Amino acid sequence: MKLYSIKRGLLISTLLLAFFFLNACSATENVASGQEQTTTLTLAHIHNEASPVYQSLEEFAEKVEKKTNGSVNIKIYTDGVLGEETKVMELVQNGVIDMTKVNGGVISQFDETFSVFSLPYVFRDDAHFRQFMETDTVSQMYEDLEEVQLRGITFYDAGARSFYTADRKIETPEDLRGLKIRVMNNVTAIDMVELLGASPTPMGATEIYTSLQQGIIDGAESSPIALTDANHGEVAKQFSFDEHTRIPDFLIMSDAAWNKLDATEQQALVEAGQESTEAHNERWDQMIEDSMAQAEEEMGVEFSNPDQAPFRALVEPLLKEQREANHAIDALLKEIEAIE
Repeated sequence: MKLYSIKRGLLISTLLLAFFFLNACSATENVASGQEQTTTLTLAHIHNEASPVYQSLEEFAEKVEKKTNGSVNIKIYTDGVLGEETKVMELVQNGVIDMTKVNGGVISQFDETFSVFSLPYVFRDDAHFRQFMETDTVSQMYEDLEEVQLRGITFYDAGARSFYTADRKIETPEDLRGLKIRVMNNVTAIDMVELLGASPTPMGATEIYTSLQQGIIDGAESSPIALTDANHGEVAKQFSFDEHTRIPDFLIMSDAAWNKLDATEQQALVEAGQESTEAHNERWDQMIEDSMAQAEEEMGVEFSNPDQAPFRALVEPLLKEQREANHAIDALLKEIEAIE
């Protein structure tokens, strides 16, 4: 069963008016200046210039313009100026925005098969994860998003997610007891943190810094890059590599916008996406090293490597429950497990 919702509120109404106005102005300018008609796609994301995803999306846009000889260009809105990821996904689904970069956990609210990426300890390591992401199965998942008016273009590695806190070192699951941990707003992440003994606190990524600073939450979970690109290392001094999930980012497009492009332009977008992913993954590996060094030396963050076995044992019921409840998830897990 596909899961999605279409919310109609003040934000959507305001952005609809704004985008209609901007698009009208853009079309008028092209006609007035005698320029050849081009298709301008809007792409919104939450990251700032320090993020590797920011750089990868800029590279994607440049490649699209080059590969289409200028017939398609992409206007990017950064830093969450058009809203948090769930809100922007709804805008993409409604055709208000054409494209967005969104975390895999958010997509599971629209297509539950993507919840497999939020399940804990599914992938052994980065190599195992990346091998699965290049399979025909993932390509089919992109196409199946058509059922909810979306389409997947590519993925960007977001690393292994681990816990980090203001001041408590997480060496065992018991260390999580009583802590309020920010999680993404999806059921799987919430259930996982509850099984590990903490109190899950869903909120948008842009709220984490101030919430840690003000003591609204005790910690969060992400990769070490969050310590530097979002400056979380200024307010979180303990990072524990329990590596519970590897949830990728996805470049998602409105199916309506996709269908406005001709076959050559569609292929150009796919190729640009694949090439930007390859460059991103190489850049990501280096940035993990750089972020750890910066967080440790300049921010005073302490890193620890707990035994992952106790964490794995506590979340096993979640995997069993998902297998029994959803045959599609069970099939995906079996395919992932079969990769050597």
